[in-house]
Amino acid sequence: MPAIPLAEVPGWIGRDLGSTDWILVDQDRIDQFARATGDHQWIHVDPERAAAGPYGATIAHGYLTLSLANLFLPQLLSIPDAGRGVNYGVDRARFPAVVRVRSRVRGRGSVVAAEPSGSGVHVVVRVTIEIEGSDRPACVVDTISRFYPS
Repeated sequence: MPAIPLAEVPGWIGRDLGSTDWILVDQDRIDQFARATGDHQWIHVDPERAAAGPYGATIAHGYLTLSLANLFLPQLLSIPDAGRGVNYGVDRARFPAVVRVRSRVRGRGSVVAAEPSGSGVHVVVRVTIEIEGSDRPACVVDTISRFYPS
């Protein structure tokens, strides 16, 4: 992961930030997300029923997959002279492929936009959540952050 000074972030537009390490999406992670959100649909939390379903196993919630962008983003982009960074939102979240239980996923990032905003920089990073062994990503989302100097 590159360490980019705040003033240089706009020069990174279009550049690849690399990828994170792989993480395992196991049933425990899926069940914890179901408890946190109240989404207990069988395709996520009932391994026996899901085995006979369309994917042959339980799958991660789409929003669980999306939430992993929050885990991956600070692993993809380091701005050491930023005193604080705030999540400003997301644009264009898509889910091209499901994440089956026991899959490994990782984040890959690129800077899509960066422009001054007040005393800080408004930065859009496209996070692509890849599934090990799959040609299609699980999620593609443009994350929006604002970083401010120390």
